Amino acid sequence: MAQVRNNIIIQGLSGSLGSQLVIKQDKAGRTIVAVPPTIDPNRVYTAEELARQEKFRDAAVYAKGAKGQEAYVDKAEGTPMTPYNVAIADWFHAPEISEINVEAWSGGIGQTIRVQAVDNVQVTQVNVVIMDTTNAVLEQGAAVQAEGAWWDYTTTATAEAGAKIAVTAMDLPGNIGQLEVGLV
Repeated sequence: MAQVRNNIIIQGLSGSLGSQLVIKQDKAGRTIVAVPPTIDPNRVYTAEELARQEKFRDAAVYAKGAKGQEAYVDKAEGTPMTPYNVAIADWFHAPEISEINVEAWSGGIGQTIRVQAVDNVQVTQVNVVIMDTTNAVLEQGAAVQAEGAWWDYTTTATAEAGAKIAVTAMDLPGNIGQLEVGLV
């Protein structure tokens, strides 16, 4: 892609040149010159394409209401993206749990389980469920945000060898990321 800087002929130009070129400015002040899109009026969409369009409509509805949220405004600042664009991207991106750190936990009460959860904008909630070998829930609760992407959960019950930890993380649009680990 060619980049032109300080060109007095196209700087600040927008519109179209006949039906052959479209010229527009992005948020960063860059001039974009492109061929206009062509759409076949007789196109038949597949079920997969229609489902994708429906998901994008849902994302657009979410983004219209959420674009004023501080997290989206902050994330868009200094980039060519608008808060609306950031909210759309967040709608399609679930948080990820990078690590469940159980080094400080031996199955006792009052010990800490650390969870590292990341998202493209913000993780809003992390929940921990501890289960025994038969998948019966021993305890569950919300973790507390620590430094950076780390969340801390303090245990309230004892767990035997073979227990499992299931962690879920939620972001602003309500997307959920999950990770489960078994302990020996």
